[in-house]
Amino acid sequence: MDLEEHLHRNGTRIIKIFLHQSKDEQGKRFRERIDEPDKNWKFSLSDIHQRNYRKHYMKAYETCLNATSTPHAPWYVVPADDKEFAQLIVSQLVLDALNEPKLAYPKTTAKRRRELKSIRKRL
Repeated sequence: MDLEEHLHRNGTRIIKIFLHQSKDEQGKRFRERIDEPDKNWKFSLSDIHQRNYRKHYMKAYETCLNATSTPHAPWYVVPADDKEFAQLIVSQLVLDALNEPKLAYPKTTAKRRRELKSIRKRL
């Protein structure tokens, strides 16, 4: 998290996104992977085995997100049952981050202007 804070101080915006899919939607997508030949490659028997540990995974995700979310690098939990809606939310998060920094050229002081004018005369 020190790295994230350092990056933030230096103008890098960090967007951490957790796409949350409900158990029902996960089951629906698994069935599609089995039923649709073009999606068979996405399915693995280990998916079913791991599904038995879903409650444990959810608790671990919650613990991890709570421990690593900070004001300068928060986690965004995005509902992902509806892919288009999830993509819209993620797109907006990215746009917001891109628009956040108010970029401007540094202001020149009167002293610096005098220095530059003095240098310019010598060119």
